[in-house]
Amino acid sequence: MHGDVTAVAIADCSPGSGDGACTGVTIAMTDGPRAGRDLVQLVPNEPSSPRFAVGDPVTLAWSGGDPDSAGSYQLNDFQRAPALIWLAAAFALAVVLLGRLRGFAALVSLLLTFAILLWFVLPAILSGGPPLAVAVTGACLIMFVVLYLTHGFSARTSCAVLGTLVSLALIGVIGYGFTAAARLTGLDDTTANLIGTLGGAPIDPRGLVLAGLVIGALGALDDVTVTQASAVWELGAANPELGARELFSAGMRIGRDHVASAVNTLVLAYAGAALPLMLLFSVAAGGVTDVLTSQDVATEIVRTLAGSIGLVAAVPVTTGLAALVAARR
Repeated sequence: MHGDVTAVAIADCSPGSGDGACTGVTIAMTDGPRAGRDLVQLVPNEPSSPRFAVGDPVTLAWSGGDPDSAGSYQLNDFQRAPALIWLAAAFALAVVLLGRLRGFAALVSLLLTFAILLWFVLPAILSGGPPLAVAVTGACLIMFVVLYLTHGFSARTSCAVLGTLVSLALIGVIGYGFTAAARLTGLDDTTANLIGTLGGAPIDPRGLVLAGLVIGALGALDDVTVTQASAVWELGAANPELGARELFSAGMRIGRDHVASAVNTLVLAYAGAALPLMLLFSVAAGGVTDVLTSQDVATEIVRTLAGSIGLVAAVPVTTGLAALVAARR
């Protein structure tokens, strides 16, 4: 249900207590059983509680109890749909303006990627399928759809597809080996809450770590393999006299610069996603070693390093394949 905040005032958490430790938020309901009427919700004044202001659009949950009782409702969060829609529209416009037809194809590929994740990967894992196998299958589907739809059916795209497949397999093997060697259980707070919510459904926590590793690395792999294949093709077109060895050497010079920036991108992406977690552990008791080897941080380290090894391997594999094919055109 939705509403708009019309008033905010300091209030007692318990009537008549005089503690003033809560904020009374008055909400004008726009839908649900109290549509058109006001509702007052108490929010504790704690560091982890959001701060509401007059005019904020918010969402609420209704327990199904007495619609006239404030206790039947819970103030959940802010409404974010309008801002996200505008941002998505700006993103789509930028991609189409720059990429034109290929940019439009990339947007269609993005929608299909979400469809595969939502309608295949997630339901398969929730039904008890092995997360790593499901993630690899889903990643392969995404890879074929994205690469061929965006870049066309060609020998160049096929070289990128093969390079991505080899690198994904390597990432899966390395990730499997080192999650076991490091004894990563995958039982962080989010996964524990998921298992509790599902009522003990057969979810493999360590498999979820590996599934996230494979899917998270796929985007960076696509970038590396497509760029390397395209670079070799353009080098061959610019100088048709170059043989496979010369094309490979020239492509590797480009690839070394590319992989250096791509690895840094992958590390920063994982670090940014885990920033609150890193801050929490940095102020907790224990030295740097204790922080780095803790369950949650070690999981991110394995993800980052295994994915980076796959990125490094993707450069020579894709460049070699593209050089062999381009030299025989």
